Amino acid sequence: MSAAPELASAEPGPGSAYPPKAWPSSPARYWALFAIIFATFITFFDQTVFGMLAEQIKKDFGLTDGQLGFLGGPAAIICYLFVGIPLARLADIWPRKYVLSGGIALVGLITALGGLAQNFVQFVGSRVFLAAGGSAHAPSSYSLIADAFPPRIITRAFALLQFGFIGGLTLGPLVGGLLIAMTVQWEPSTLFGLRIFGWQWILIWIGAPAILASLLFLTVREPQRQAPVADAEQPPVGASFGRQVITFMGWDAAKAIHANGRVYYPLFAALALSATESFGLLFWRVPFMIRSFGWTPAEIGAAISIVTLIGSLAGLVLGGILVELLGKRHRDANVRAAFICFCGTTASTLTALLMPVGWGSIIAFGFSGMFGLAGAVPQNAAIQRVAPNSMRGQVTAFYLFMFTFFGAMGSFVIGLVAQYVVVDPLRLREALLLTAGVLLPLACFLMFRAMKPYRAEIERLEALGR
Repeated sequence: MSAAPELASAEPGPGSAYPPKAWPSSPARYWALFAIIFATFITFFDQTVFGMLAEQIKKDFGLTDGQLGFLGGPAAIICYLFVGIPLARLADIWPRKYVLSGGIALVGLITALGGLAQNFVQFVGSRVFLAAGGSAHAPSSYSLIADAFPPRIITRAFALLQFGFIGGLTLGPLVGGLLIAMTVQWEPSTLFGLRIFGWQWILIWIGAPAILASLLFLTVREPQRQAPVADAEQPPVGASFGRQVITFMGWDAAKAIHANGRVYYPLFAALALSATESFGLLFWRVPFMIRSFGWTPAEIGAAISIVTLIGSLAGLVLGGILVELLGKRHRDANVRAAFICFCGTTASTLTALLMPVGWGSIIAFGFSGMFGLAGAVPQNAAIQRVAPNSMRGQVTAFYLFMFTFFGAMGSFVIGLVAQYVVVDPLRLREALLLTAGVLLPLACFLMFRAMKPYRAEIERLEALGR
């Protein structure tokens, strides 16, 4: 296979200031993808291990379910509210490999600092700043992938990207459970005059690999950006400093989204609702298994790892096959596939929460993860397909804000329902059923509503030669 860059077949229009698109060579694009996959693995591995520590954190810091839910979610996205969109703008104007390198390094540092927290407030502080690094990752990654992989193979790239997610969710419970079993009997120790619980050493350890991921990005070759579509919303050129600040904060990307709201809003809302439940359940499933079935963290970690691995790999295959089959007949194949997968996730999640035995719940959770991952690839590809090229990073950031913000709120919402609606901590199952039974069906309905406007937008873009 030749290592020479590929030139796009379409030439720029008359008077265009953009040269023909030169796609990176195959080795260059896949090396960039490998670096992104590894950083994604680190991010989700750290999050999953943190979720495994939930009961230990609650016990040693004396937290309520509401406080624990806040720590697992909203605490990590407070900073994102202020820096997420501006950092995504960096993905549109700066070399994305540097944005990615700095972001993952910050994630590792802040994760390790969480191991030094002495009280609930300090722990919240460490989780707050964690989002500053994490918010740069997805928009920069997706933008770089969209410029490194031609449209005919971009779905393949997003499918491969899920291996980072799979690795984090598979190895996180397994390694986390083993590390908890190893450190649970450790007496508190002292480091720099600070009292450190045994489980806090886990946070310090897992922060280190992020530095390696940061260095890998420095070896990536930055791909050429695509030229914008002629009639798409564009950031102003030569604007005043104040106007540039407004652009940096996401104003122009928000205008572009609103101008095409019939396409974006149903997709955004569906993602927000599903993320609230899915990530809330991801955080609370270990306490659920402990309280409902009496399993230990080590037993839960081993079981979840096996089922997650099988379900995730099956999800990758299912997602690819589904999009390919639907793509033969439907221009809205990405959104149509996501709707089918949303329905599968809803049915599997409710089944898992109703199971009378632990292994039944674990297996049903595996099916839920399979459908969830199968739907993630077409969702991501759908947004990258319609987002304006010159603002792809910020448009992606707004989309992923729904994922990040509402996903982070999920643990808090479930915690509040458990504490104030269900009340009894041993009836956590009822709180999970209540939230899943409301949020997931609504997400399915919104994804269904998104199909028609998305199909019309694809037809419009194809008519413009994109």
